[in-house]
Amino acid sequence: MTTVIETQVQYNNTYMMSATESYMTQEDDWDRDLLLDPAWEKQQRKTFTAWCNSHLRKAGTQIENIEEDFRNGLKLMLLLEVISGERLPKPDKGKMRFHKIANVNKALDYISSKGVKLVSIGAEEIVDGNVKMTLGMIWTIILRFAIQDISVEETSAKEGLLLWCQRKTAPYRNVNVQNFHISWKDGLALCALIHRHRPDLIDYSKLRKDDPIGNLNTAFEVAEKYLDIPKMLDAEDIVNTPKPDEKAIMTYVSCFYHAFAGAEQAETAANRICKVLAVNQENERLMEEYEKLASELLEWIRRTIPWLENRVAEQTMRAMQQKLEDFRDYRRVHKPPRVQEKCQLEINFNTLQTKLRLSNRPAFMPSEGKMVSDIANAWKGLEQVEKGYEEWLLTEIRRLERLDHLAEKFKQKCGLHESWTTGKEHLLSQKDYETASLMEIRALMRKHEAFESDLAAHQDRVEQIAAIAQELNELDYHDAASVNTRCQGICDQWDNLGTLTQKRRDALERVEKLWETIDQLYLEFAKRAAPFNNWMDGAMEDLQDMFIVHSIEEIQSLITAHDQFKATLPEADKERIAIMGIQNEITKIAQTYGIKLVGVNPYTVLSPQDITNKWEAVKQLVPLRDQMLQEEVARQQANERLRRSFAAQANIIGPWIQTKMEEIGHVSVDIAGSLEEQMNNLKQYEQNIINYKSNIDKLEGDHQLIQEALIFDNKHTNYTMEHIRVGWEQLLTTIARTINEVEFARIMTLVDPNNTGVVTFQAFIDFMTRETAETDTAEQVMASFKILASDKPYITMEELRRELPPEQAEYCISRMTKYVGPEAAPGALDYISFSSALYGESDL
Repeated sequence: MTTVIETQVQYNNTYMMSATESYMTQEDDWDRDLLLDPAWEKQQRKTFTAWCNSHLRKAGTQIENIEEDFRNGLKLMLLLEVISGERLPKPDKGKMRFHKIANVNKALDYISSKGVKLVSIGAEEIVDGNVKMTLGMIWTIILRFAIQDISVEETSAKEGLLLWCQRKTAPYRNVNVQNFHISWKDGLALCALIHRHRPDLIDYSKLRKDDPIGNLNTAFEVAEKYLDIPKMLDAEDIVNTPKPDEKAIMTYVSCFYHAFAGAEQAETAANRICKVLAVNQENERLMEEYEKLASELLEWIRRTIPWLENRVAEQTMRAMQQKLEDFRDYRRVHKPPRVQEKCQLEINFNTLQTKLRLSNRPAFMPSEGKMVSDIANAWKGLEQVEKGYEEWLLTEIRRLERLDHLAEKFKQKCGLHESWTTGKEHLLSQKDYETASLMEIRALMRKHEAFESDLAAHQDRVEQIAAIAQELNELDYHDAASVNTRCQGICDQWDNLGTLTQKRRDALERVEKLWETIDQLYLEFAKRAAPFNNWMDGAMEDLQDMFIVHSIEEIQSLITAHDQFKATLPEADKERIAIMGIQNEITKIAQTYGIKLVGVNPYTVLSPQDITNKWEAVKQLVPLRDQMLQEEVARQQANERLRRSFAAQANIIGPWIQTKMEEIGHVSVDIAGSLEEQMNNLKQYEQNIINYKSNIDKLEGDHQLIQEALIFDNKHTNYTMEHIRVGWEQLLTTIARTINEVEFARIMTLVDPNNTGVVTFQAFIDFMTRETAETDTAEQVMASFKILASDKPYITMEELRRELPPEQAEYCISRMTKYVGPEAAPGALDYISFSSALYGESDL
């Protein structure tokens, strides 16, 4: 990448001296004490070496040791030639010390010639490999050729580089560049510089301030791989140093400035070229667009003028109106876009000429016949023809309007009248009042009165139709026959409508009076049916009411109440018959006068069928209630028998359990004899208790029956099944605990025969061995091996590894002897002798 440093520039020495002295006064004594800091010296050595190699590689060489490789002055002079682009005096080829000093002096003289003041740096010290002097000399070169020429706004050199860094990293979070040491420790500033110019290389949003080493290594790797900036620093050295070396940081950061400065210049040049080309392309596009629009517009004018010049008149108003509509469509639809195109064409032409003039391009000259003036002349001719065509259309239409005016008026009025009368005869002939309610009849009457008013209002229109028809006949209209036929039909229909209107009024008034009588009967039905229905609802609720009783007395009380209800049924039946009589009267009137009863009683939601159905339901529920009460009587009697049966058994078992508990307490105290005799006696006592379990089971069965019958109390006993269960469990627990105590005493006689109160470990092991001894024998092991060997007298290594875990299989293979016998397979092993050896029955 070409940088400012590599560009050959003719410097003005006088200017460079003045510009350099103002800055170099700060670097005259480049703080030799700080170079004594090993960390800083290490950073400078690595950074300066990498910086020198970044330039020396252009000449096909590099240095390994900064204080050794510059001692003869040859690579030092080469470095200056590469970074300056100028030729230095020819170096001395000898290897003597004075040759080396001469070469170094040539390099130092060249540096001084560029306005750089060298302080305390001599050729002898460089030749002698003085690290501090060599680093100081390289730093002076870096200042002169890499940093001094940096200029940002009114600042230059170090301040200019710092301002450039601040401007580029200002938008980034956690970055605040104030110097060239601690501001760069977390690596975010370097990552921000890269991201600002090449956001495709680093995802800044994923960086963390608490990972400085990761951030620094990311910046170093990306810069080396994509920006051709060699790695000049170590992340660990920067992070672990309280204050990183300023010179090393400045050297590295200046490489970013030169790398990105060149890219920005190239980008600016490319943008300038693209801008010029874009202007030229836009001008060409506007020229092509003008030519296209002009051609299309002129072609449209050429095709439209012949159509407007056609003045052949039509014979009917409809045809002339179609011509007028086509002309209006031309004005509304086809012409406006062309007007807009014409205006846009003129705007584009003027805009294009202005752009060409401002960009110092020659003026645009359209093709022949497509000048703006040519288009304006063609448009003017179009509008003249258009105006003549419009005047001709209006004249012809007025002429036809005078001929067709009366005929059109007649048709219009006939159409309105016929539209109004459509369906009126059918409506007046309907007998919808026969199936209507009283409210609907009254609504129909009001609707009919409104129709009569509307009919009278249309009388004037019928008279107007007749007058127009007479006038058309007097004027000898060419289609008078059809006019007369239509007028006669309208007059005949009008007379028929008047007759039907009167007939419908008479029928509506008659039916209204009959419905008023039916309405009174409906009201009477509703007043008597509602309370009777409520009575039946209450009766059904009582008859279906679930009851819960627990004794004979309670069920007898329910039976008495039911008998009282049955005594009221005859009186209720009389009321039902009276209510149904009202409905029969309504039906009789409807049948006599031909009235169709539709819908329901307007005063109630109850129908006669509802009353009948509910009454039948009440009558069916009465015997069902009788049956339920009798079944409950039988159930309560059975429950009483269950109570007495359970109580009889519980009153025997409860005292028996209590007696046995007391006997066990006495036996555990008074028992005599040896431990074995005591154990046998207790076992016999336990068996007697277990034998009594059948009585408990029988009581459990009776208790199950009681639970299934939902019996929750028993006045015949104080014992519940839970009391019996708890007593039984306590009895079993007590006898078992007593037996365990005797068993423990037996064990103690075995492990502590001398009654010392101490059990030795060996005695405990002997006892446990006797109790848990294995019963496997050699014969059993052989039989197991025979199964694995598929009944063969030998077994193979494959069978052992397949059937046994790896460790056990290898154990057997290492200890089994080779099988010697008939039909022995290769590698056969003798599992019989091995099994005997396991139990000490052979010498294996």
